[in-house]
Amino acid sequence: MRLYAEGAVILDVGGESTRPGAARVEPDDERSRVVPVIARLAEAGAVVSVDTMNARTALAAVGAGARIVNDVSGGLADPDMLSSVAQTPADIVLGHWRGPSADMYAGAEYDDVVGEVMGELAARVDAAAAAGIPPARVIVDPGIGFGKQAEHNWTVLRGLARLAGLGPRLLVGTSRKRFLVEALGGTAVEGARRDLATAVTSVLAAQAGVWGVRVHDVAATRDALRVLEAWEGGDRWTIRSR
Repeated sequence: MRLYAEGAVILDVGGESTRPGAARVEPDDERSRVVPVIARLAEAGAVVSVDTMNARTALAAVGAGARIVNDVSGGLADPDMLSSVAQTPADIVLGHWRGPSADMYAGAEYDDVVGEVMGELAARVDAAAAAGIPPARVIVDPGIGFGKQAEHNWTVLRGLARLAGLGPRLLVGTSRKRFLVEALGGTAVEGARRDLATAVTSVLAAQAGVWGVRVHDVAATRDALRVLEAWEGGDRWTIRSR
């Protein structure tokens, strides 16, 4: 509710960590964590996204009021995900993913990271369409930090203008991630500095044409984007309000 009050346009609710090394959560536990929260937020008028790789959790969340299913695996972790979401009115975020969090860096090998991410995401968009989810309901996420080393993340961010060609809605999540900490010089970087680095990447992502950014510090991000709007003297990046 604090994030909502600060102006978050969408609230993303997850019951399972996807940080590097994280173990999976039992689906029943995941649902017990997220469904009551989603129901309360939806009742309060918030647009809610459920962050899950489990099809049954996705269906329960949509039933509780979620309007978006955010699957960081792009529908690869659960073979029933795409067909399940197709039965609902929800949009879906298809993330770029090369394996579970417990061993996500095993697949962090690329010859052309931007081209490979584009190709693999395009395949997920095609799979969603084949399952009955039209492109208008799809949001794509290049999966910053997922199966990518720091240099891969920076290369993907520099290639956001190319990735935007995948569709009208590109979502980017850099917030507080380890590659930002490394760029700031080490591991002992407090939250305020991480949030400042996140706000900078949010502005750069906006300039590259992304549809949305997923952040922890909503107020700072909105301030940074307002400054960008004032700088550009237009509304190319519109700060949407409810």
